[in-house]
Amino acid sequence: MARNKTDLAIVNRSFWPQSQVIGEALLQFAEEAAQHHSVCVITQAQGDLARLLGSNGRGKGIQLRACNAYTTSASGLIKRVAEAVFFMLWTFVSLVREKPANVYVSTNPPVVVPFIVAVYCRLFGARYVYHLQDIHPEAANIVMPVNWVILRLLQVVDNYSLRHAGAIITLSEDMKTYIQQRSNTECPIHLLDNPSFAVTPVPMAQRTSDIVFCGNAGRLQRIPLLMAAIRDYLQQGGKLHFTFAGGGVHANDVQALANAYKQVDYLGFIPASDAAELVKQHRWALLPIDDEVTKFAFPSKSSGYALAGTRVLAVCGEDTSVARWVEQLEIGVVCPPDHNALVKCFFSLEGGTADNCMISLDVREKLHVPHFAKELCRITVPGSVKGDEAYA
Repeated sequence: MARNKTDLAIVNRSFWPQSQVIGEALLQFAEEAAQHHSVCVITQAQGDLARLLGSNGRGKGIQLRACNAYTTSASGLIKRVAEAVFFMLWTFVSLVREKPANVYVSTNPPVVVPFIVAVYCRLFGARYVYHLQDIHPEAANIVMPVNWVILRLLQVVDNYSLRHAGAIITLSEDMKTYIQQRSNTECPIHLLDNPSFAVTPVPMAQRTSDIVFCGNAGRLQRIPLLMAAIRDYLQQGGKLHFTFAGGGVHANDVQALANAYKQVDYLGFIPASDAAELVKQHRWALLPIDDEVTKFAFPSKSSGYALAGTRVLAVCGEDTSVARWVEQLEIGVVCPPDHNALVKCFFSLEGGTADNCMISLDVREKLHVPHFAKELCRITVPGSVKGDEAYA
């Protein structure tokens, strides 16, 4: 068997600069590892990624294998599936050419690319770390029900990837438990929060706005429930002001509500850095999530809310990982996903003075991008972080 040419390959369809937070985190991960190892990034990009990195003084020592990106989150399902298969083939060819000893792969795209990484590593004696930021196909099945035969087949494929990984990374205890039950994997599972850009919190007394929702207005965020409850609340004379930012399938519904009421603003999609600044101007942040999906995913906006020091109004069941997160950090309240309960909750926030919401310095550190990048490096390349005997 040919000797390994590369120490580490990082496989993720989204990368810097298009993917603002995770893309930046993966770039920092690659830069951290490249200080002492040979590193290759396998990704998709729009335009000349190598030239863009160079012009920004980034990516020193990183080898790039970037194919063109043809779809976006707004593209049709068939096109996105076709591109996922294309990226899977691109990944396998790139791995064979680069021959990495260690591979990092996440659920972007899910199932097929982690599987092809597992196949490569089995054939070439390499080690891989599988990062499940969502658990598929279950998460996708909630949005769009999948034929049970296909669902089971995808689970079998993904279980193979889980059982043969050198290590697994995921977001919550609920996700960890489900992964173990579904796959019977015996490899170590690490919990790592999704990161957010650093933001300096503003004291509550200086905040001028009421409630913000910043993120994807998708099928899992209970947007129809939110729109109906806010409309009813305002029609009953509610005084709070609501600000929404972000895209998603329900963006038109949010825009329609903003057109109908002066107390609702919709800003559309905004950069992640601007979103962080927006959140810290508000006293409360909405965190709605479908209860079932919390077994398979965790809302990425939660880290940004916590770092901004904004109190969180979680709209979900009490027996969910999101509700437990809010209660354990003592950063807000949990409202059940019920129309009348939500309207009542909005009224209860009127006139109240939200206390300063300051999480501990240790928790803040763990939510920052540099910590995320260092942890990926620590777990993926054993012994790569100074003083890290535990992974050596």
